[in-house]
Amino acid sequence: MPGRIYLLHDNSDLMAMEEAPYDSERLLQEMIAKHPDLLAGEQINSDEPRRWLLVTREMVVTGEDSDSPRWSLDHLFLDQDAVPTLVEVKKGSNTDIRRKVIGQMLDYAANTVAYWPVEEVRAKFESRCEKNGEDPEEVLALFLGEDKEIDEFWLRVKTNLQAGRIRMVFLADSIPAELRRVVEFLNEQMDPAEVLAIEVKQFIGEGMKTLVPRVLGQTETARQKKSSGAKAGKQWDEAMFMAALEERSGQAVRKAAEGILHWLTPQVTYVWWGTGSSEGGIIPTIQHGSTKYHVCRMATQGWFVFRFDWLYKKPPFSDESVRRQLLAKINEIPGVTFGEELLTTRVRIPMEKLTTSKAQDKLKSALAWLIDQVRTECGNESDTQ
Repeated sequence: MPGRIYLLHDNSDLMAMEEAPYDSERLLQEMIAKHPDLLAGEQINSDEPRRWLLVTREMVVTGEDSDSPRWSLDHLFLDQDAVPTLVEVKKGSNTDIRRKVIGQMLDYAANTVAYWPVEEVRAKFESRCEKNGEDPEEVLALFLGEDKEIDEFWLRVKTNLQAGRIRMVFLADSIPAELRRVVEFLNEQMDPAEVLAIEVKQFIGEGMKTLVPRVLGQTETARQKKSSGAKAGKQWDEAMFMAALEERSGQAVRKAAEGILHWLTPQVTYVWWGTGSSEGGIIPTIQHGSTKYHVCRMATQGWFVFRFDWLYKKPPFSDESVRRQLLAKINEIPGVTFGEELLTTRVRIPMEKLTTSKAQDKLKSALAWLIDQVRTECGNESDTQ
């Protein structure tokens, strides 16, 4: 019997929303790819909620004959600990979900561990990013945190694959009791692999749609066995960031950072806040269509950073003369001198150098010039479309 949930409006009216099936499995697959938060990472690990990086959809799985694709996995994700997460999507009404999908997933898992070189996984991720007009390194750096090493992350993916440290996820709008029992059994028996089912029910009412994910298969025995003991990450905000910055670098640095951030925020599309466990970052970002310009970065370690390694891949900063002009403006900040060897890497300014009004004025001048270049470029793109 279909379920029901209720929304309570501000005026205290109660609106009933009725459970409804998805029109197709493909629609559900597309939603998971576009909105990976539906994988309910906070339910999988409440101490350190899982975050998801989509590698690709329809990931080919080969068998002993590596030149001959045998299967196609619906989604391959990585979490922040580089654990490959295999997601197979079915509608609850699909009879395959009772038995066939279990054997199918175990085939995927066994052959993934044996026949997926990490180079292929990385290439699929980079291909997906490039197809979407994104810079793979930039996407991964934002996912991990700027100060994490990208090559080290991919090495951890390789290590996890070799160790069989993977996560298998059966996802449907309704998980049958038979599948849930099998998932619970497998999850208790398999180590270090993890087996889960995620039910994403859809409720519709009065032109609105609500999606409610629920993770199944985590018995207390499995939880204890698979507890990683990893240090929890956290979502930073301004208050947390400024407090950490002041503790490390002093009140004058905090005051300077607050002034720069409050001046900059109205001029960008949004400010991205990091999720590091011990260190936080801020990246003011201008977005035009699918293109993101990361204007700068401030870090609780006491750095103000211009990311030339991201800027130089996008016009107008793909023109070296434009980057030279920006570098010259940065070098007008008192006590700052950087060479042209940094035009494709990072310019890191100690925040202590930005505590005077003259230094802040020169920094704001460089930032204003950078932002004007972006706005001009975005305006030119709009004119030609």
